Amino acid sequence: MSNPKYLTYNCLCGLGYSVGNFYTDIISQDARFDSLIRVDDPALLEPITRRLVERLVSAAKHAGTELMIYETYRSQDRQQELFDKGATRLRTVGDHHYGLACDIVRSVGGEPCWKGDFTFLGQLAQSCGLIWGGDWGAPTLKHSFIDSVHVQRCTVARQGDLFAGAWYPDETYNPYEDAQHLLASVKKQPAKSSRGSQTRNKRA
Repeated sequence: MSNPKYLTYNCLCGLGYSVGNFYTDIISQDARFDSLIRVDDPALLEPITRRLVERLVSAAKHAGTELMIYETYRSQDRQQELFDKGATRLRTVGDHHYGLACDIVRSVGGEPCWKGDFTFLGQLAQSCGLIWGGDWGAPTLKHSFIDSVHVQRCTVARQGDLFAGAWYPDETYNPYEDAQHLLASVKKQPAKSSRGSQTRNKRA
């Protein structure tokens, strides 16, 4: 059953009531805010991001590929733990912390699988209005960070404002229509890199 708190938030937004944003109103109040355990609950994805992720997973299923939402929200404490274990080069958590990012892997017998090519995920992500961690919205460039199972509803260039609390996407935001910031992303490295295959790309 859906959590009434999230339903209330969605209803208020749909009726045009003034709220802070999903991060301040929902995520920061959630009992899992400081969780050290991996969270895979889609309810902690910002509503539009959640809808796009679900659309992506459904499209993959129709094409014959079963996917699994592996991680949605990630706390700073979990990020620090991953950093301390050498699982990531980044001490500070990225878009996952704000409900705007999701790691999606293949589901094989109900278990997560990172094997194989995830280029198809990039194609599906773009068609759904999500940035793929395999090219960070700039497919013609060579990237030092590759996170082939990661998608997010935020350009790399917007992340600084997001992390500073100066910006959060509204329901109309589309990173592929954010021309100025999408182009600026070409000059920046993504603020996260995570495990994208069995070869253990570093997580962020």
